[in-house]
Amino acid sequence: MKIAFFTDTFYPEINGVARTLKRFTDYLAEKGHSVKVFAPENPSGEYVPSHIHRFKSASFFLYPECRVAFPNYFKIKGELEKFNPDLIHVATPFNLGIMGVYCAKKLKIPLAGSYHTDFDQYLQFYDLGLLSSLLWKYMNWFHQPLQKIFVPSHDTMAQLTEHGLKNLELWPRGVDCELFHPFYDKLAVRKKYSFRKEYILSYAGRLAPEKSAGLLLEIAKNMPPQIADKVHWLIVGDGPMREQLEKEAPANMIFTGYLKGGQLAEVYSASDLFIFPSATETFGNVVLESLASGTPVIGANSGGVRSIIEDGVTGRLCTPHDIHHFAEAIISLLTSDSKRVQMGYEGRNYALTQKWERIFDNLISHYLQIIETSIQPAPFQKEA
Repeated sequence: MKIAFFTDTFYPEINGVARTLKRFTDYLAEKGHSVKVFAPENPSGEYVPSHIHRFKSASFFLYPECRVAFPNYFKIKGELEKFNPDLIHVATPFNLGIMGVYCAKKLKIPLAGSYHTDFDQYLQFYDLGLLSSLLWKYMNWFHQPLQKIFVPSHDTMAQLTEHGLKNLELWPRGVDCELFHPFYDKLAVRKKYSFRKEYILSYAGRLAPEKSAGLLLEIAKNMPPQIADKVHWLIVGDGPMREQLEKEAPANMIFTGYLKGGQLAEVYSASDLFIFPSATETFGNVVLESLASGTPVIGANSGGVRSIIEDGVTGRLCTPHDIHHFAEAIISLLTSDSKRVQMGYEGRNYALTQKWERIFDNLISHYLQIIETSIQPAPFQKEA
């Protein structure tokens, strides 16, 4: 197959959408399919392979790490006519996504898409809740032409169904269990960050209001002294709240900025618990990565996260934004080594079943169905 992707975020940007699309496009190429990616410019200046076409862009105000591109229609049309794709996949509902939908209609190319980010919930954190009804009208308009919409969790599927979106298919996420595993040198991580306390609690993700990053400080401050004195917090990530959080953080909380690859995997592996208070996730890649590392997760009972964590088995699900519930869950697991170790074991076993290859092969099967349906001739109708 020949697949053209339109997305407003792509590697080397650090977020779940960019990482998933990079992994999937690499997998398609490995399997002999041809890929073209239309994406925003790469601010890092990193080498751009010939199959990726970049366009000038600006930061999106709700999510500065995500770029809003200014695509050139004639350039895109020319590239698509040369490439002659079997299918267009739009991954974001911004300018490049709109361009992908328009080109698919204009050039009569089968069209699919994926839904990755719950912008409706994001609005609440930026005092823009009044725009919610307008957002959903736009989302319905944007997604209406898509022959299939791939969503990361049952929770997201239910939400989109409630808002009138159709043709939904599940596209969960996998995890690389060879990169994320429990067998890294934990002592080396402790030495690197000068940790001498008994337990490491970690977080990885964007430091922003919609991720409930501020709750990390509140949870830390609500731990009883006898537990807090035994804990070191390791906060991985960056974002608009980082400066404020670092300023207000207790002495036992260290901020690393973004980590990726082996460095991130080492942190998961060395941690005793992974704390993830975000209630706005459509999936929660970092949760699955932590479980693959043998580290139980205490997360919000909301969105895609609750489809990953089995409460009481691989971690704990807490009432969103309930500081005391999170603190209680942390205390209960830090004071029961056997229970925590068993949860880590169960989390690793679960992660081993979440293979990217199976997930991607299923998505490719859906692609083939869309293409085959699109080229089938209309059924013959006998004249009256």
